[in-house]
Amino acid sequence: MNGGWGSETVEESQAYIEAGYAFALGLAVYDRRTELGLTQTELARRAEMTQPQISNIEGGDSVPTLPLLTRLAKALDASLTIDLEGDTSAFAFNAHDGHQPDESSTDGRTSAA
Repeated sequence: MNGGWGSETVEESQAYIEAGYAFALGLAVYDRRTELGLTQTELARRAEMTQPQISNIEGGDSVPTLPLLTRLAKALDASLTIDLEGDTSAFAFNAHDGHQPDESSTDGRTSAA
């Protein structure tokens, strides 16, 4: 019976880690979107997505594909940096030169899990 518990614990731990990734990415999208003063609907239009898709990403309910991440970064006038190390992750949308709403901040926002 212990063998079954051990494998369930590993699966739950992996699911927990993946949920942390999704949450951190969602937070990074939310932070950059609000920094730009965009609504979810406006971001969805820019990224050729739907508002519910943006809501799901920001809520950590889904992880977009690489092509979709590329469209999101373009729609947010930023590059996306992803740092995955062990059980932690960090996602940062870094504003393109000249497009930073807050001139006092030189680097993008980072969301980590």
